[in-house]
Amino acid sequence: MNRLHRINLLLGNESIVKLQKSTVMVVGCGAVGSFAIEALARSGIGHLILIDCDVVEESNINRQLFALDSTIGQPKVDVAKQRIYDINPNIIVDVFNLFFDEDTIINVKPDFVIDAIDTVKSKIALYKWCFDNDIQFVSSMGAARKTDVAKIKITDISKTSVCPLASKIRHLVRDLKLPDFPVVYSTENAINMQNGGREFGSIITVTGVFGLILADFVIKKLTL
Repeated sequence: MNRLHRINLLLGNESIVKLQKSTVMVVGCGAVGSFAIEALARSGIGHLILIDCDVVEESNINRQLFALDSTIGQPKVDVAKQRIYDINPNIIVDVFNLFFDEDTIINVKPDFVIDAIDTVKSKIALYKWCFDNDIQFVSSMGAARKTDVAKIKITDISKTSVCPLASKIRHLVRDLKLPDFPVVYSTENAINMQNGGREFGSIITVTGVFGLILADFVIKKLTL
């Protein structure tokens, strides 16, 4: 009995074949991205492309799957690659240890891209790259300073509300005359931080759900 047996029972062999022939690129291997990657790897995606420039830090352990005491200081993409091979050694995994921006040049053509990065300019640059290359795209909005998983939704960027990050992205997309695209976001009002600093608190129950919804969206689109 193979590792995809239970998914095969649920979705059928035709869907399994589609997933195994698909390539998904995930940009950002942190709190949201790590859960999306994990779900894709365990669901039979045949080829994963991972992009991130960070190393694992101790402060990541509360919410990132690749953050363990044993992986502190290691590049996130390398830890992710090793974990994926431990899940399924037959998956093709390509990694790029880089910060994605408007100057990034990568010679890949995935079937789908998941945006799990934080920087506004990078999110716009990634979406524009996908649009220019006719690649399907889904993006994560702000998951920090939230605790209510029941308020996490997926919709087009033009229909978002409450989320400040979504508001910035929505206006930039409109100004650049780019088409709508799907996003995962929360309608929960952000919790005020007690320390008042630049770091935002976050919890795995929320960031994890963001990542799983992103993966779920991609899996459903690829198996239509």
